Amino acid sequence: MRTRILALGVFVFAIGLALGSNAFADQKKLVKYVINDDAISKSLTGKAGNPANGRKLVINRKKGNCLACHMMPIYEQQFHGNVGPRLHGVGNRLTEGQIRLQIVNSKVLNENAIMPSFYVDTGFKRVLKKFKGKALLSATEIEDLVAYTVSLK
Repeated sequence: MRTRILALGVFVFAIGLALGSNAFADQKKLVKYVINDDAISKSLTGKAGNPANGRKLVINRKKGNCLACHMMPIYEQQFHGNVGPRLHGVGNRLTEGQIRLQIVNSKVLNENAIMPSFYVDTGFKRVLKKFKGKALLSATEIEDLVAYTVSLK
């Protein structure tokens, strides 16, 4: 068993992003997390997420945009992607911690993954200056997505 601790620094989020780009999280800092056996077992916020809010993020084409790549059991929405795996029944196939790691940073498991790292603020190439040092989603949003995705049984 291999344990890695990823310590992420504290970054202040620029208020000016609200003008044109709501695509980035409204967070003040990224929290530390531990990866054990290809999973982040502990919640980033210390509590369970809200699956209803997670579903809203999945549908939101400007924030999470999960439907751009994944087919999901959200039948009222059109144009599901087929680049990523189907997420029907994913809650039966993966643990909560495995799902959390996939959303936080899928590149830990597969460095060539197309899926964005939603809770990482460094290591990107060719990033616009105003987006440097910022994660795509907040810890709360990650936990909401985890709660919704785990419910897909």
